[in-house]
Amino acid sequence: MDIDNSLKVGSNEMELVDFRIFKQEEGRVYEGIYGINVSKVREIIKLPKLTDLPGTPEFIEGIFDLRNVVIPVVNLAKWMKIKQPEDMEKSSRVIITEFNNVLIGFIVHEAKRIRRISWADIEPASFMSSSSSLEGNKITGVTKIEGDNVLLILDLESVVQDLGLYEPDTQFDNTEIESFSGLALVLDDSSTARKIVKEALMNMGFDVLEAIDGEEGLQKLNELHEIYGEKIAKTLKIIISDVEMPKMDGFHFAANVKEDGRFTDIPIVFNSSISDHFSEGRGVEAGGEAYLVKFKASSFYKEVARIVRAHMK
Repeated sequence: MDIDNSLKVGSNEMELVDFRIFKQEEGRVYEGIYGINVSKVREIIKLPKLTDLPGTPEFIEGIFDLRNVVIPVVNLAKWMKIKQPEDMEKSSRVIITEFNNVLIGFIVHEAKRIRRISWADIEPASFMSSSSSLEGNKITGVTKIEGDNVLLILDLESVVQDLGLYEPDTQFDNTEIESFSGLALVLDDSSTARKIVKEALMNMGFDVLEAIDGEEGLQKLNELHEIYGEKIAKTLKIIISDVEMPKMDGFHFAANVKEDGRFTDIPIVFNSSISDHFSEGRGVEAGGEAYLVKFKASSFYKEVARIVRAHMK
């Protein structure tokens, strides 16, 4: 499966790997349609021979060596507590992912195709967050595809956190934090991620405004301009934006900001779980002054201080 890195910055589109998980229930087989951002996919391979890891949860099928890198492999059906049809192993694939600088494999029953989808067509899955099912709690977005089917975007990062393979690094030395004043704007559809970034910025002395996606971010900027006018860049010192957000992603948001003369001088920093170099390059092209991988406190404080200082001159 070829992975296309030709998306234009500011296009407000994403590419998803469409994969399937089949569920056996009351004598019938149901097909679940899921997706993951191509930017988080290293490659897709046939199910390799795995080495068992005693004492790990049932959904960890084992580990294997991929070009001298040991990669844990998670069975998504088991993680989602889905009873899978027999003999699915024959056609199963492993999606090798990388996010937050962690490599991990996910067993899926079928990898279908790559889809290019507008973020405007992806709805937040907030209506599913109250679901008591594991599957309902792990969906970050939904979009309609052909045949009135619905594709669910899975929150695979939460698996990594469930496994204890990744935890945000929020440790810092108080004596190394520079103090600033003024406002900072944080964009992220994850309330957990926003909380981490907000607390870090408040530690630096900023008052923090929050937005859940690029559309709301632009709305907040317009509201601030009504208050501060041409002095907005003297008050709003920095914008910290996630990349993956329903309705309007971080790159499209940044492109809009940089094309608007009222906001050109406000620096933007991307803070994302996507840790590939291509996305980092797209961040620079979109007008970002830094691209940080969630979340390492020391790097965050250092880069934010450097950028805010540079714009104070």
